[in-house]
Amino acid sequence: MRNILIIGAGKSASYLIKYFLDKAKAEDLHITIGDINIKNARKLIGNHDHANVIPLDVFDKESRSNAIKVADIVVSMLPARLHIEVAKDCVTHSTHMVTASYVSPEMQALDSSAKNKNLVFMNEIGVDPGIDHMSAMQVIDDIRDKGGEIILFESFTGGLVAPESDNNLWNYKFTWNPRNVVVAGQGGAAKFLQEGTYKYIPYHRLFRRTEFLDVEGYGRFEAYANRDSLKYQSAYGLNSAKTLYRGTMRRVGFSRAWQMFVLLGMTDDSYTIDDSENMSYRDFINAFLPYSPTDSVELKFRHQLKIDQDDIVWDKLEELDVFNPKKMVGLVKATPAEILQKILMDSWTLDENDKDMIVMYHKFGYALNGEKRQIDSTMVAIGEDQTYTAMSKTVGLPVAIATLAILNGKIKTPGVQIPIAKEVYEPILKELKEFGIEFQEKEVPYLGYNPLNV
Repeated sequence: MRNILIIGAGKSASYLIKYFLDKAKAEDLHITIGDINIKNARKLIGNHDHANVIPLDVFDKESRSNAIKVADIVVSMLPARLHIEVAKDCVTHSTHMVTASYVSPEMQALDSSAKNKNLVFMNEIGVDPGIDHMSAMQVIDDIRDKGGEIILFESFTGGLVAPESDNNLWNYKFTWNPRNVVVAGQGGAAKFLQEGTYKYIPYHRLFRRTEFLDVEGYGRFEAYANRDSLKYQSAYGLNSAKTLYRGTMRRVGFSRAWQMFVLLGMTDDSYTIDDSENMSYRDFINAFLPYSPTDSVELKFRHQLKIDQDDIVWDKLEELDVFNPKKMVGLVKATPAEILQKILMDSWTLDENDKDMIVMYHKFGYALNGEKRQIDSTMVAIGEDQTYTAMSKTVGLPVAIATLAILNGKIKTPGVQIPIAKEVYEPILKELKEFGIEFQEKEVPYLGYNPLNV
């Protein structure tokens, strides 16, 4: 029997675990789930006789090492910063490893050790990063096989609320880590390549420089630039491309409204606010506005940001109940970003019957036989419920399929890697189609890079 150790049984683990349980008998698998809180893991495995749950504190070196020692492969679903100690134990005990997280410098430093022991350390095999890599490389390789040259590549992903659950003015709810939404775009200017020229968008302008995207059957979206669109230029073999742009998708109008919080400084996570535990939501908003002995907080806000009273942006703000003097922050020494997150969670937490949605959109501009052409490729996944979400599906299934492929010797190349090789992406994308994760491709006129407002 082959032993799979899953470390971490959070929201993204439901489809992952179900996949292994469904395959356990036929593939001779035993699945051990280790988590500091075993309640959710027990619920997910039920009484399955090929699975068990163990309490596991990843900071407890001995118990962590002992659990990894008896595994044939480890799936780490921990926060990204915690993967490295697991990875080091995997090297020590000659155990393969799979994660959905970005390759950190510390993880990359283990490449030689993994290769020396013939171990596969597969990273970035979730949705973004993950499905974006694989679906992009499949089209890019196909264009190259035909003799084409990539001159433009744009890629966008959004974790959103499904249309049937979209019932607020922001057209948005938290479907993943709320903190990542609040602090998105910080830490330096967004960088991308446009028609051979490097372009930069500073954080305070990021949400006002958007591109519109239409997805058939789902309407119009907008996208703002990711921090570093050139990160995968070399890995994808796009060093001769003239345009490279990666972005995050939202419904149209979200970014203009979000810009209010950015301009006032409410997304800042670099300092704490004194006496924050005794602040009301209204006090928090007022803390960022000029003093006036006569003007209300609402009037000062509108004046500061030049918002007309009949502007939809104002309606969106009021919907969040941010001017309520009775709702309390209740967080000690909190940063502005932490307080804003708490306020938003009141309105943007998914209800029990809500469903989430993942949307992905690629644009491939290429030259073939002296002619410029373009392929647009889109994928939409809708969640089933609050356990089997679209996010857990698009993160967990690629991880699970890759894990089993490594165990079965179908993915053999050792070392620290991401899923950009044909031996990895072809079978995974093929199997994902069985679960409804499939891209729709269409040839469109080549327009080059011409987003609105950029």
